[in-house]
Amino acid sequence: MRGFGDYNPIAVFVSIMSCAGIAMFTLNPVMITLSLVGAVSLWFVRLGTHSMKSHLLYAAMLVVLPLLNMLMSHQGATPLLVINDNPITLESLVYGVLSAAMLVSVLYWFRSFSRIMTSDKILYLLGRISPRLALIVSMALRFIPHFGRQAKKIDNARRVMGLYREDNIVDSAKGKLSVFSILITWGLENGITTADSMTARGYGTAHRTSFSVFRFRRSDAVLTAATLLLLAGCVCGMAFGGGEYACYPVLSGIPWDVCSLIVYVCYGLMAMLPTIIEAEVKIRWHSLRSTI
Repeated sequence: MRGFGDYNPIAVFVSIMSCAGIAMFTLNPVMITLSLVGAVSLWFVRLGTHSMKSHLLYAAMLVVLPLLNMLMSHQGATPLLVINDNPITLESLVYGVLSAAMLVSVLYWFRSFSRIMTSDKILYLLGRISPRLALIVSMALRFIPHFGRQAKKIDNARRVMGLYREDNIVDSAKGKLSVFSILITWGLENGITTADSMTARGYGTAHRTSFSVFRFRRSDAVLTAATLLLLAGCVCGMAFGGGEYACYPVLSGIPWDVCSLIVYVCYGLMAMLPTIIEAEVKIRWHSLRSTI
């Protein structure tokens, strides 16, 4: 039994990038809803409901971004109210909601991507094409969470030393700036140490060979082929006008013609395929454990 994250990196890359790529180029409410449901369900089915605080930012984005767009953009033909001679239109509100939902869904896709695609998988994907690019990407993906953990360590150490005053906002802000300064210094020192270590080990002095423990199995080929076929269906349907939706100058109706239905079905299957694979493995595993 293999979960979605256990598939070959090529299959995982094609699947997630296809879902995120289609979502970034549409404002159709049906497709954005499918993308959001697929991305969020993959995250929760794979990682559970722990660490709910990390999702508050995305929930805030779904509220704040539509309000900002509604206040800053006054396009549209359906005014809801007028503030200081500036109309607040229904079209700008809907556009803000759809844009925020699209952005949140894409962020969830890439969040799952960063959890699944570890540095060794990135090296497997890009190592034969561009070893240096693969190394840079894998190091960047590693240092982002590493910086977060180091910042938390520095902040906790300063808090234990009594350098913060809980009732003083200015002192707290200065403390956060000090943590940021320490973190930048630590990052530069760590970069120098890494560069010296790579030089000492002879990086770049000879032809690089590659080794990988990943095998491209039949199930990986099936997942990749299914994703590419569904992607081709989405692209072809959209090329013939399926799923077109416009917010300005007036809201267009959600299309339900044949091409649009093909796009919806293909994209819905493609977006839910990772969650279906992950859920099927968890259900089977739970069933096997219950029989012990």
